[in-house]
Amino acid sequence: MTKISLPVNSPMLSPDFTYGVATASFQIEGGAGHRLASIWDRFCTTEGKIADGSNGEVACDHFNLWRQDIELIESLGVDAYRLSVSWPRVITLEGELNRAGVDFYLGILDELKRKNIKAFVTLYHWDLPQHLEDNGGWLNRETAYRFRDYVDLITKAFGDRVYAYATLNEPFCSAYLGYEAGVHAPGIVGKEYGKKAAHHLLLAHGLAMQVLAKNSPESLSGIVLNFTPCYPASERAEDKAAAHFADDYFNQWYIKPLFDGEYPELLSRLPAGHHPDIREGDMAIISHPVDFLGVNYYTRAIYRGDQTQDFVQLPAPEPITDIGWEIYPKALTKLLVSLNEQYPLPPVYITENGAAMADKLTDGSVNDLDRIDYYHSHLNAVHDAIEQGVDIRGYFAWSLMDNFEWAEGYLKRFGIVHVDYASQQRTVKASGIAYKNLISQRVANQ
Repeated sequence: MTKISLPVNSPMLSPDFTYGVATASFQIEGGAGHRLASIWDRFCTTEGKIADGSNGEVACDHFNLWRQDIELIESLGVDAYRLSVSWPRVITLEGELNRAGVDFYLGILDELKRKNIKAFVTLYHWDLPQHLEDNGGWLNRETAYRFRDYVDLITKAFGDRVYAYATLNEPFCSAYLGYEAGVHAPGIVGKEYGKKAAHHLLLAHGLAMQVLAKNSPESLSGIVLNFTPCYPASERAEDKAAAHFADDYFNQWYIKPLFDGEYPELLSRLPAGHHPDIREGDMAIISHPVDFLGVNYYTRAIYRGDQTQDFVQLPAPEPITDIGWEIYPKALTKLLVSLNEQYPLPPVYITENGAAMADKLTDGSVNDLDRIDYYHSHLNAVHDAIEQGVDIRGYFAWSLMDNFEWAEGYLKRFGIVHVDYASQQRTVKASGIAYKNLISQRVANQ
């Protein structure tokens, strides 16, 4: 596959459909000396946590190179840029605005506005200030209220510059990977912690939605959830039950409270010591109406039943990406349709979708045909979901450029733009050119 194409009559070729690229603050910014420490700074110093022993102190040096990066974004012809704000960069230890940190983002937002690129701003993409973690982090209910206060200050400072706000990016990753499995910052391990952290994250989302409704009523406001659809290994009842349990545990736990105001029935099956502290009024706050739902999708997972545990995840079948995730675009269509049938969804944006591939920079170019094929198949999977009635308004490629890939360090490359970390040279890959060409097709279709 050398290009990305869609059916000529696809709604995704309408000028009203939004195409964008996405990044996250800790993964690209660097500039660590100009902000407070985050949980990822501490995590990176813990031996054995980051695959290549690296950190985010410089990353893609976007802190210094943001002007050229916005030129790069403009050159791709996208309508929107999804970025995240570093909480430790804009709020001081005393809980006040850090003017220099705020000015950094105001420069970016003003430049995007000048170029008529919509700013989709994520308010939390995992980089919790370390001093809040020292007080319990997301296991401390008070952190939800500190998040509310941060959102209040930063959205007032941003004024009318932001097209859309997402409160949280992937609370599953923050809660489960950070406070239960321990493979992400802050690296806490224990089944008794995951759902407690998840509840405080979702409470923070609801509190922030109240603030956004007051401070930025003209912006779209919502949340970004990641989904890894759960498939049974066979038609056996025990495999189906295992997949259902995993789906409730990993996926439905984060969306059902938003739209139904309650956690899945699974809650009653968890040991009492694993239960979150749900207080009166919490679920009403969490289920505050949202203007949009961001959906992040990369792969599916396959489960079988096991007599000694709730489920066993099987190894990913081929074909897989460089990070070991199965390439299975049909699951994206099925996911979107099933969510639309199960919940009263608002408009949906695909806020992340992409693939880590073993890229090679050769003679100044990256001919990543495997990534082009991934984007082609998944964009067409989105088209299929629209055809089946899902109201999808936009799609963001993950990621704009290669960056710090969390626990993988700099070993895995998701970008449609290649980054040489030694020189900070950016090179648009063949996938970036193909994405640009797809977007330009909309003009021809008008």
